[in-house]
Amino acid sequence: MTDTVVEETQPDTPPWADPALSPQDRADALIAAMTLPEKVAQLYGVWVGASDEGGEVAPYQHEMEEAVALEELLPQGLGQLTRPFGTAPVDPALGALSLLRTQRRITAANRFGIPALAHEECLAGFAAWGATAYPVPLSWGATFDPELVREMSEGIGRDMRAVGVHQGLAPVLDVVRDARWGRVEETIGEDPYLVGTVGTAYIRGLESAGIIATLKHFAGYSASRAGRNLAPVGMGVRERADVILPPFEMAVRESGVRSVMHAYTDTDGVPSAADEALLTGLLRDTWGFSGTVVADYFGVAFLKTLHGVAGTLGEAAGAALAAGVDVELPTVKAYGEPLLKAVAEGVVSEDLVDRALRRVLAQKAELGLLDADWDPVPAVLAGADLADPQKLRGTVDLDSPANQETARRVAEESVVLLRNTGTLPLDRPARIALVGPNADTPTAVLGCYAFPMHVGVQHPEVPLGIDLPTLRETLAAEFPDSEITWAAGCTVDGPGTEGFEQAARIAAAADVVVVALGDRAGLFGRGTSGEGCDAESLALPGVQQQLLDTLLDTGTPVVVTLLAGRPYALGRAVTESAAIVQSFFPGEGGTAALAGVLSGRVGPSGRLPVSIPAGPGSQPSTYLAARLGQASEVSSVDPTAAYAFGHGLTYTSFQWTDLQVEELQAPTDGEVRFAFTVRNTGGREGTEVVQLYLHDPVASVVQPVQRLVGYRRVRLAPGASARVEVAVPADLAAFTGRDGHRVVEPGALELRLGASSTDLRLTVVCTLTGEVRRVDHTRRLHPDIAVTANGE
Repeated sequence: MTDTVVEETQPDTPPWADPALSPQDRADALIAAMTLPEKVAQLYGVWVGASDEGGEVAPYQHEMEEAVALEELLPQGLGQLTRPFGTAPVDPALGALSLLRTQRRITAANRFGIPALAHEECLAGFAAWGATAYPVPLSWGATFDPELVREMSEGIGRDMRAVGVHQGLAPVLDVVRDARWGRVEETIGEDPYLVGTVGTAYIRGLESAGIIATLKHFAGYSASRAGRNLAPVGMGVRERADVILPPFEMAVRESGVRSVMHAYTDTDGVPSAADEALLTGLLRDTWGFSGTVVADYFGVAFLKTLHGVAGTLGEAAGAALAAGVDVELPTVKAYGEPLLKAVAEGVVSEDLVDRALRRVLAQKAELGLLDADWDPVPAVLAGADLADPQKLRGTVDLDSPANQETARRVAEESVVLLRNTGTLPLDRPARIALVGPNADTPTAVLGCYAFPMHVGVQHPEVPLGIDLPTLRETLAAEFPDSEITWAAGCTVDGPGTEGFEQAARIAAAADVVVVALGDRAGLFGRGTSGEGCDAESLALPGVQQQLLDTLLDTGTPVVVTLLAGRPYALGRAVTESAAIVQSFFPGEGGTAALAGVLSGRVGPSGRLPVSIPAGPGSQPSTYLAARLGQASEVSSVDPTAAYAFGHGLTYTSFQWTDLQVEELQAPTDGEVRFAFTVRNTGGREGTEVVQLYLHDPVASVVQPVQRLVGYRRVRLAPGASARVEVAVPADLAAFTGRDGHRVVEPGALELRLGASSTDLRLTVVCTLTGEVRRVDHTRRLHPDIAVTANGE
């Protein structure tokens, strides 16, 4: 009998390049074929040209960077490309072509043809030259409008994806604990529920456009002592569990987010980058996160250089990998030769490398980057003549009319009217005195992560790339029949008062004064707000308060407008100004939005995402304080805010009536249902922001006096009404008990309905019955709020 010989044949497509297989199977097949240097190469990014082109845009950047010989690295492959658009000004079409050529070099050089994943900043829009500058996240919070934020981020994601970017390093889900912190402008607010809902909406938009969103900074970065950037955190376990973590938990559960960035800080001595209980135990094992964890820039090396928990860069790499940090950013440091040496010496297990690599490669497979037919040509270059780059210049628009319209809407909804004695809206004044350091500055509307402020300031010879009308220009357009005189009065943060005399003179001769105060965004001390621009107090920078007082002394009605990155104490203006209009770096449509609110063309509908302090030194405090954190007879310091969280006036009035409660009792696993009516009793269309707060009078551990658990914007025409029906699950009363577990306790609760945290209109007093109930990450996170207008 003759044996039959069966010859083995190799398939044309290797398994890791076969989209019919699962991402995990493809990753495993590729890992099995890789050498250790090829594996490690997928775990870091490379930042080409950062030192030479972009200036310092990350902490300790110049101390941490070394020259990277890209051509020497490429044969092993490359995990990520850091900020191909956000390092130096580049025409978007030429940037897309450059990225395309780089990707072709990368794939041609490594034996598996694996491209790099390109990431960019997108905190207030795509951080690229010529891209739309949207309002900063603090303005997103002021809108109380998650759906509009989702629409904005979807547009941001489309622009990034069209030029070949894969990952965006946003949003920031840090909850403000101390407004002196420079990065307050990057946050959504001081309430975890607001941060969670608005941040989750942003992620959904970005992810729906095919961009990997990145939660940051996980966790506790904003709770640093004294509001200092990159400083130690000393909070307790309950503050971390009940204030800091809920926005991240909500986002992981509800948004489809695919990446998380660890925080720089250490909490009670444990750096986040080396916190296995946080990055693996909680994030992955408990919450079920399956994406990648990336390092905040240079954060792995900081385990050695700043935290002192590693003696070598190899030890730092091992500690980060063990904790769950998959990718070192922005450029190769600890995860390069130090990691290879540590594995070779048996200090770090190769299994840790494989674990991180499996997540990185699975994500690349999901993005199509491992497909045999992967095409690196970005959408904006499809069909273009790539042989002549100069023909491409100016052909890609990252600030489209649709983007501008969305930026306008977000800006308008984010403006908060804090005070109004009846002066606003202005009734065609004959003479307007416009004063202030932010009145005639185009970039006064931008935060520190907007490209012109983040990178563009290092290239003053390059145009801004987008149209940024000043308040002086938009005010002139809004009031064409008014005579507008202008004086700066002072600079944002300088000591000079020589301009006061001219400012007072034009103010005295005017019918109304509009004064534009606030911040200048910057990085690491180059501004008054932004990363590394922390404040010693919440007094207005420089001599702005003195200028404001000088204008108040003239007797002319003073309308205060603020273009700022954080809340500031406003002194006499709280009681003596004609009006106060707050905006938080509202982006390219911001000055038009402010002018529209002043004229009445735009009805103010924003609400404060952070409290405005009464005094400059009563920090840190937020509205989430417990009884001991509030004003008392035994302290000479009164932390009561001048304008509390959720506050915001409109140009109309609303009446809340007809409260009906179905049941005054519910079990600890049940819900409380009630309904009420909101009616516009004024003469103008307006938006009421219905806010639901929970007050727990008696609990086994100290609770904040009240906290936000739900909200809804309700827009009504004059005389119109809406019925608001609410179902509040008992799960919303959960908190972290003494044993570290989250519980719902029986007892009395107050569900407070208001237009702000201090303007409460209706209260439902109810009782939860039954036994103490332990809940986990599967608990309900939201009330059900249904709004039916005019009986429809």
